[in-house]
Amino acid sequence: MRHHPRPGSRLRRPFILGLTGSIGMGKSTAAAMFEHEGVPVFDADAEVHRLQGPGGALVAAIEARFPGTTGPGGVDRQKLGGLVLGNRHELAALEALVHPAVFRAQKKFLARHRARDVVVLDIPLLFEKGGWRRVGAIAVVSAPTWMQTKRVMRRPGMTYDRLKAIRRLQVPDRVKRARADFIIETGGPKSETHRQIRAIASCFRAR
Repeated sequence: MRHHPRPGSRLRRPFILGLTGSIGMGKSTAAAMFEHEGVPVFDADAEVHRLQGPGGALVAAIEARFPGTTGPGGVDRQKLGGLVLGNRHELAALEALVHPAVFRAQKKFLARHRARDVVVLDIPLLFEKGGWRRVGAIAVVSAPTWMQTKRVMRRPGMTYDRLKAIRRLQVPDRVKRARADFIIETGGPKSETHRQIRAIASCFRAR
């Protein structure tokens, strides 16, 4: 495992570990394993779901900007995705609504856990949106491309064209691996993935 100091590493407590990985690489599983090891995890995707779910703080703003994409259950993610995927202007408009709200929630999370040795920020677009500058180290979750495709295609409403569009928006896995401090391989048994995560978590705990 390797670790290169980053701007975020100046934050002594808690140490911030950025967790990222392309779609279908097993990041959610890795995040759950960090939590099992007692490391607090901020899940950016879960926060987006909360903000866009029933009664969510962003539902009205998203409906105003993208009419017809919400209902009693909050934002219809498939309808919204159909509007923004492949359209840079519309995607930027959505991000202008979502990113500030998620960042505010992230700041509250860090304040709540300021006494901990280490916390994890689980951020899918850590490299793409510049979040890597605010963390002390980066862990990239990775698996073979064939396995990634198999996992993603099991998701409801997923198509190969949709997957292709999502991949175009993400930094390639090989680039993420090259920039990572830690690489978490998820192509094997879960017990092996958990062993890797246990070893990473132990690097940042007070001795």
